Amino acid sequence: MKCEKFIRAQSDLRLGVTLDAYEVVVSKLDVAEFSPKPVPSEVKLKIMDAARLTGSGMNNQHWRFVLIQGRERLKVLAKNSTTGKWVEGADFAVIVLTNPKYGFHLIDAGRALQSMQIAAWNFGVASRIYTGINREGLERDFGVPKDLNPSAVLGFGYPARKVIGKKNRKPMSEIAYLDHFGSPLAPENL
Repeated sequence: MKCEKFIRAQSDLRLGVTLDAYEVVVSKLDVAEFSPKPVPSEVKLKIMDAARLTGSGMNNQHWRFVLIQGRERLKVLAKNSTTGKWVEGADFAVIVLTNPKYGFHLIDAGRALQSMQIAAWNFGVASRIYTGINREGLERDFGVPKDLNPSAVLGFGYPARKVIGKKNRKPMSEIAYLDHFGSPLAPENL
């Protein structure tokens, strides 16, 4: 049933209909193989706006975002990675920079990353994160300032294959607890 609903939702995406927030979260999967279909600039801007509108610690909005597009620039980005060589096949990527003087800077990076991924998937655009970064290369090739931390890179594009949205996750009873660690969160107790 869930799979049928997701397949219908994917069809709706192609027609310009968007998903509800919960469906976007439960159906989003990380993808490292992208189709050559270009992501429209208005979708790219909405993804970037989702990052901009994300909350940040003390609302200081210390993060910065560098959008990378074009096959040659994406190849350079891939060369500056130890874990994201696949990004050269993406339509575009975003380098997420945070200020390490804030103890919560990586939390803020994660919040912005998730907002971008959810916004992208709302339009049928898949994504994947990597953190294996050659900092010196990013400073040299993309002008990343020394006082900002390249926290992660997100690659985006339409998926090369149909994505069914099925996740392999542990049951709630193994990861969530009610009132005390070790006391499983059971729906009947809520």
